[in-house]
Amino acid sequence: MALVPKKPLRPRPPTTQTISKSYLESFIAYTAGECHLAENTVAAYRRDLTRFFKWLEARSIPALTIRDLADYASSLHALKLAPASIARHIVSLKVFFRYLQLENVLVENLAELLGSQKLWERVPKILSPQQIDRMFAAPKPGDPYWRRDRALLELLYATGCRASEISSMRLRDIHLDDGFCSCRGKGDKERMVPLGGKAAAAVKSYLEHERGKLAAQVSPPPEWVLLSYRGRRLRRERIWELLKRYALRAGAPPEIGPHTLRHSFATHMLAGGADLRQVQEMLGHASIATTQIYTHVDSTRLKAVHRKFHPRA
Repeated sequence: MALVPKKPLRPRPPTTQTISKSYLESFIAYTAGECHLAENTVAAYRRDLTRFFKWLEARSIPALTIRDLADYASSLHALKLAPASIARHIVSLKVFFRYLQLENVLVENLAELLGSQKLWERVPKILSPQQIDRMFAAPKPGDPYWRRDRALLELLYATGCRASEISSMRLRDIHLDDGFCSCRGKGDKERMVPLGGKAAAAVKSYLEHERGKLAAQVSPPPEWVLLSYRGRRLRRERIWELLKRYALRAGAPPEIGPHTLRHSFATHMLAGGADLRQVQEMLGHASIATTQIYTHVDSTRLKAVHRKFHPRA
């Protein structure tokens, strides 16, 4: 009996979801390789767009309407995400759609029609100087690496740096005798920030008594200022964990994070008479409009004082 040759299997046509995922991977490669965006920025784009593609399911991106995109924005609200997270998701979508325009996948960018909340209209939470003093005293000699943790807290508040900037700070960036440090922010932009006496003393104590033991665990010697118990770079996630621990111990609000110290730094500087442009430079803000949020915070505090003490308030 003669065998009938089997017909060769035809390759399955790519699905809409497969094509969409290829858009995502090419976009991530573009932002990292050609745009040279910071690693954290690229990671945020990936997280936000992964959520978008999960919502997208089998729909085709070129076939989306503005009503569809508005439904996506509504789905973010339904998840009860923070307003800042929703705004970031929308920005990620706009940037991604601009990329698709460059690649001739889209003719027009409907995502640009989506509104984003003006983040500078939201008043950020800050700590009072008294709360900061209590939290900075929370690391005790009985804690493992308490000098490192005090140095971490002092650096966050003294410089107004982001957690990622403190995590990536190298020994060569610290100039204790001259009272300043260098940090690299978004887009790998470098800026110089003054370092106060208390912060410099805390960092010096850590460098003299703890860092050498931590650094001895790895080879070659690590270049980072703040090290983990294994002698590696102190990750941004670990910085969050440590801050939460000492906030709880000091009785500070449980929802605070590293950005709370950044907000507090800027607000206290402006309340003390610092120029808005100088604070903008120290924070590494590209636009002064972002820095102006802290003038709103201070005016809110002044209104509260006025209501409390003015006889006809």
